[in-house]
Amino acid sequence: MKLKKKSQSKRIERANLRNGLLFVSPFLIGFAVIYLYPFAASLYYSFTTYSVIGEPKWVGFLNYKLLLDDSLFRISLFNTFYYVGVFISLGLAADIIIAALLNVSIKFRSTFRAIYFLPSVITPVAMGILWVWVLNPHYGIVNNVLEFLKMPAPNWLGDPKWSKFSFVILGIWSSGRMIIILLAGFQGIPKQLYEVAELDGTTWVHNFIYITLPLLSPVILFVLILDLILGFQLFTQVYVMTDGGPANTTLFYALYLYRSAFSYFKFGYASALAWILFVIVLLFTLAIFKTSARWIYYGREE
Repeated sequence: MKLKKKSQSKRIERANLRNGLLFVSPFLIGFAVIYLYPFAASLYYSFTTYSVIGEPKWVGFLNYKLLLDDSLFRISLFNTFYYVGVFISLGLAADIIIAALLNVSIKFRSTFRAIYFLPSVITPVAMGILWVWVLNPHYGIVNNVLEFLKMPAPNWLGDPKWSKFSFVILGIWSSGRMIIILLAGFQGIPKQLYEVAELDGTTWVHNFIYITLPLLSPVILFVLILDLILGFQLFTQVYVMTDGGPANTTLFYALYLYRSAFSYFKFGYASALAWILFVIVLLFTLAIFKTSARWIYYGREE
């Protein structure tokens, strides 16, 4: 009887496993075709010269060696590092401040939240077209406001000094999703902590530094990683608004990768660029996680 029960239970387990695999097979097939195969193929192509026409030719590490002598590669890397550094520094601070303000109980709070979230649902192409008008040096709304305030009105997208910073402003304006994530983190902080702190006579500055930021730090880490990854992938808005100009000051890494593949038809070289980008993002992400133990508070009891 015991042997029959064991064999029957094994048959049931095998049947459940088969049925489970059948149910998840569409996802597994899609993952293999859409993600796994391109991931592996790009690694192979990065060691070849390949222009779609003809078979790829194995050249070893030649593509990676050519990167060292490529001035456009260095320019795109510098532009991207500049954008990511400034965007994360200013954008994360702005997101935290805006989320804190949206967490205050005021009239029409839901309306303000919707207003700040709305830009994040606009498609990147539409966003780029909109901001070409917003930053227009002659009739753009930004320069009109600056001129009204008697302040200098720069040629945002046409001046090499301001072109990269224009995309930082655009990135901050469209960070509604990050604001909502931080807002959820604010709402997860127990109000009793602030009430106890007020009894001790603390100010809102002390509350923010010693209560809010430590308890919000896991959410800040999550937003920081997302901003890092999205910052290195900046492409569509640049392609629509400046296409790398003026004088390659907005030639960001993803745009140069796109040009190498679909303008110069150097798919092997573009694959090498993609893998360099993957390694850079991976190293930065690992470094952030490595140092996060020093400034992230998870509320564990000692």
